[in-house]
Amino acid sequence: MKKMLAVLTAAAAAASVLTTGCDSSGGEITVAIVQPMSHTSLDQIRDTIIAELEAAGRDDIRVVTENANNDTTALTTILQNQRSEGVDIVVPIATNTAQTAKAVFDGEDTPIIFAAVSDPDAAGLTGSDCQYITGVSNNIPAGEIVELISNFQPDYQKIGFLYTSSETNSVSTIQAAEAYCDENGIAYEEASIANLSELPTAVETLISEGVDVLYTGNDNSIASAMPTYTDAAYSNGIPVYCGADSMVADGGFATIGVNYVQLGTQVADMILRIADGEAPADIPYETLAEYAKYVNLQAADTLGLELTDEMLEGYSVLVEADGTSHFGE
Repeated sequence: MKKMLAVLTAAAAAASVLTTGCDSSGGEITVAIVQPMSHTSLDQIRDTIIAELEAAGRDDIRVVTENANNDTTALTTILQNQRSEGVDIVVPIATNTAQTAKAVFDGEDTPIIFAAVSDPDAAGLTGSDCQYITGVSNNIPAGEIVELISNFQPDYQKIGFLYTSSETNSVSTIQAAEAYCDENGIAYEEASIANLSELPTAVETLISEGVDVLYTGNDNSIASAMPTYTDAAYSNGIPVYCGADSMVADGGFATIGVNYVQLGTQVADMILRIADGEAPADIPYETLAEYAKYVNLQAADTLGLELTDEMLEGYSVLVEADGTSHFGE
């Protein structure tokens, strides 16, 4: 369902987009938030952006939301429709959405503010042809990933990296982690999936290769199927480490990863700056101001892991042993 902020007047004309951003003095500014599918992380980004804009009290900003429901063709159509309707600012959530927005709005000066793009450079969202594009990356340093695993399982022998082959954001995260492992003599195996029906088999394949931990980063497809993922892993006693707090809330064991409320807050701030006339070219893309560190005690119990106070230092409990969730609190 589309959510909208209150508008100054229903008859307000759409504001024109200038080379320096948007001019709110001319009337209503329409912000289109577009996501490729629904899952906890993406929905949290969207809802945070809306809440932050509402809190800013900007009656001149109207927000519309669109969801492609994991349909690539629908995603393109949605963005083409937004271009035809003359939206003033586009907020594509996730890498594929941002890349599609860039292609659809090619030749336009409509500001594009991406949310949750792990590697903007690799995704083609920086450079001379991207003067109207900025946003917030959800990149997690590879060293932090290995440190996360070492904290809870100091005696692990081999990491299993699992990702969706079509997701640039997920691929780049795993490639960076593997490069770090190569440089530091850490053993690993990888498996990729083309669709979610392959997920259980991919987990079994990695386990057969002798991995004793699994890691998946900011992977939207796998994030939407965490129960399937964790069922396959936990039945074999293998913990699942994740790139986002929402993935831990949905069953993963632990994360040092993306705080999607923080990410949504930073995106909303960019929207307000551009609505007030700043040019996207003058606002370099940002990384997260802080990372989330969460653990799922219910998953730890299922896996039979004994967690010491030292291991838990600096981590917040997202899911209690009895299943009580603190996600969103």
